[in-house]
This record gives sequence, C-alpha cells and structure tokens, in this order.
Amino acid sequence: MNRKTYALAILALAVAAITIAGCGGGSGGGYSGSSSESSKASSNENASSESSSGYGNRYGSGNQNKNASSEAAGGQAGGGAESGGAVVSLGSVQKLGMVLVDSNGMTLYDFHKDKGTASSCYGPCAGIWPPLLSEGDPQAGNGASAAKLGTTERKDGTTQVTYAGHPLYTYVADKKPGEANGNDFSDFGGEWYALLGSGEEPED
Repeated sequence: MNRKTYALAILALAVAAITIAGCGGGSGGGYSGSSSESSKASSNENASSESSSGYGNRYGSGNQNKNASSEAAGGQAGGGAESGGAVVSLGSVQKLGMVLVDSNGMTLYDFHKDKGTASSCYGPCAGIWPPLLSEGDPQAGNGASAAKLGTTERKDGTTQVTYAGHPLYTYVADKKPGEANGNDFSDFGGEWYALLGSGEEPED
C-alpha cells in the first residue's frame, strides 16, 4: 500500500469515528429531552391531582355550609307553626281549672303589653314565650269557642293565633301538660296570664 492510499484509509477511519461519535451524542441528547418531557408531564399530572383535590375540598366545604343552611332553615320553618291549622282546646291546669291549651296540651297565655291583636313579643321575648303559629285556619277543640278564634300577622310574615282578640303564646318553662308556670308572671315589660274558655283571665 502506498502512502497516499494509506493516508486516505486513515482519513476515512477518522471520519467514520467522528460520525459515529456524533450519532451517539445525538441519541443521548434525544433521550435527555425525552426525560425532561416525561418529568414535565409527571409534574403536570401531580398539579392536576392537587388542583382536583383542592376543588374537592372546597366542594365539600360548600356542602357542609349548605347542610348547615338547610338545618337552619328547617329550624326556622318549624317555629311553632302547626300545619293544617293550630288546634286550641281547654285543658285542666292545677289551681286554675280549665284553660286554653295547644294541641300538645301546653298552656296558652296572653300578654298585657300587646296592643289589640298586634303582638309586642319579638326577639328574645319570642324565644321565651313562643307565639302559637298556624299555617291554616285555627281549629277549636274540647270546649274552646270557634267564634273567638282568629289570627294576626306578625312582623316576620308568620300567622299567630288569637283568642277573643288576644295573641296566644306558650311558655318554655312549662315542661308538660297541666303546668302554668307563666300565669300571673311579669316578663318583658308586661304581665302574662292563662286564659279561660270565655277569653277572660283566671282570678288570682
């Protein structure tokens, strides 16, 4: 082999080596790029999961607030109102005889501070002396006079039962039928009394 041929062979080998090295570098660079994209995709998936989790938490809180609101609404909706019309009857109370009672047998009272059929008992007063509410026309039972029954609209739009022109209330300190712990009692700026079937207050 002459020198010229030998030199060309060496040059060819060198070019081949550089080409192979260049291909290897390109391959390695491509792989590196794939790793980066894979890592980025993984990060995005994690971010999506965290975002979904966060949304789930917020959604859960919303449900809790909604449930709390529903419960609140349910409590207010009760408000002592009797669907289909409240029933007012006469029931026996120790020392007072037969007085007005609601459908549960709890004593009913009038409030001297009321002006005619307009109630003066709101806020904390209505919490202690719940007004007798009705969602329909009140009904007379067991000795009560249907002619004396009526209704009046309260400031909150609910309908309160009246008897002989007196708005009617129960008393939270009465725990069972036959009790009249609120009779001849002064509270919230006025006197409270049970009522007889005639619409009058019992004698002291």
